[in-house]
Amino acid sequence: MAEIGIGITGCAGKMGRMLVAEIAATPGARIVAGIEAPSNPALGRDLGELAGIGAIGVAAGDDPETLFQTADVVIDFSTPAAGVLSARLAARHNKPLLLGTTGLSAEQGEAVRTAATIVPIVWPPNTSLGVTLMLALVEDAARRLGSDWDIEIVEMHHHHKVDAPSGTALALGQAAALGRGIDLASESERGRDGVTGARRQGTIGFAALRGGDIAGDHTVIFAGAGERLEFTHRAASRQIFAKGAVTAALWLGRGQPPGLYGMKDVLGL
Repeated sequence: MAEIGIGITGCAGKMGRMLVAEIAATPGARIVAGIEAPSNPALGRDLGELAGIGAIGVAAGDDPETLFQTADVVIDFSTPAAGVLSARLAARHNKPLLLGTTGLSAEQGEAVRTAATIVPIVWPPNTSLGVTLMLALVEDAARRLGSDWDIEIVEMHHHHKVDAPSGTALALGQAAALGRGIDLASESERGRDGVTGARRQGTIGFAALRGGDIAGDHTVIFAGAGERLEFTHRAASRQIFAKGAVTAALWLGRGQPPGLYGMKDVLGL
């Protein structure tokens, strides 16, 4: 089977470098292009050297058009604005896209969904296998437990993360809402401060913590009378996200039809 050429947006960032190393170590995958912002000091440097795996003969560029022309599949773990641009370029060049960026506005999300009517896009809240399974478990637990069980979602990330709650936390909340048959937007509580009154029954609560270099911790708490059930996932390294992203990119490169997909589709769950 021919190798699938993968391009990376944000190739010099922490995740970008991990992706380069993961692609190099994955049979059937090959890094063919990577881009950064025009002011990034990594421009012109070999992607393999940036990733610490030795030169691979591919230099960091700054032209998104060239990236999409060169690659069979593009992986984007950059910013919401850059992610929207990637979605539009994917549609223009008829190239599949793995979009790992969270924190998009409603308008930006709609742009991604529009692009997905033309090309296949995997846009998951999290690319790890463990979180994918956790989403299914949370949905099932919420379906089986009544509204007298309070649901609280606690997440913690490194101090550089700019959006809260995290995309994964919101996806876990959506899974719980789906299992319970309620609308998350109207039945959620986003933080408490001061005299807030008693907790409203049936709602889904969120708490976002930031500090240190934590890659991502998520806990969903089902609190009943006299007992408590908790699902927890802790990411020890961003490497698990890189591995899942490359798995999704290879899946996209095997000829999926246009549409918006998640990791459940990639993993066949």
